Amino acid sequence: MDAIDSDVSFIDEIASKGCIRWSQRDYLLKTPQTRDRNEILLKFLLRRSVAHFRKFLFIMAVHQQHLVPLFETDGGKLYALCLTETFHIYLPR
Repeated sequence: MDAIDSDVSFIDEIASKGCIRWSQRDYLLKTPQTRDRNEILLKFLLRRSVAHFRKFLFIMAVHQQHLVPLFETDGGKLYALCLTETFHIYLPR
């Protein structure tokens, strides 16, 4: 939870790309602790669609590439596919 650099510019970008709502962005920015902010961010993302999560991963691949392996599935293929935005995410039911 501490690894994601959820600073203002990163949160602004994921909000501007539609990964989270602007009201969620405002809530995140009011959360002072990075760990808490990241936990809330991931909860917000889990409530959104797979397409929103794909956008989030693409932004992560551009700005925080070293963290993408934390979200990898299928033997590490997620990152390469994320760059082409043609991958599938398998979420538990």
